Amino acid sequence: MTIPTGPGAAHGHNLLGPQPTYLPESPEPASRLAAGEDPAAVVADHPTYSAGWAALAERAEAAGEPVTAYAFARTGYHRGLDQLRRNGWKGFGPVPWDHEPNQGFLRAVAALARAAKAIGETDEVERCVQLVADCDPSAVELLGLAA
Repeated sequence: MTIPTGPGAAHGHNLLGPQPTYLPESPEPASRLAAGEDPAAVVADHPTYSAGWAALAERAEAAGEPVTAYAFARTGYHRGLDQLRRNGWKGFGPVPWDHEPNQGFLRAVAALARAAKAIGETDEVERCVQLVADCDPSAVELLGLAA
């Protein structure tokens, strides 16, 4: 038996199931968002950066614009799926919230769930909440998706 090392090793992940997926760091766009730069400028320069799209969705949500939030969140979700697949994710398995680069994808999925709820797309809400729960059950409550 191999002793697990690296991100998530101390979290008791199932060694027999799919291994967690950890997206790579994106220091430049992350530092720009952290410094308060407009997320629209960040995604214009880094269109694959899910956290930028999630920030745009969250801003639209806060402004009471659920359709705009839905569009931004869906873009962040798809950009995140692309990144996850490039990093070995097969459409299932852990995507731990405690790994900061994964948070943009999970935030985008949560924003998509909230926007879908606001426009009455019940099936999409259920799919998104289930996806977050499948990726990291602790993220459901952290992202305000708990029932």
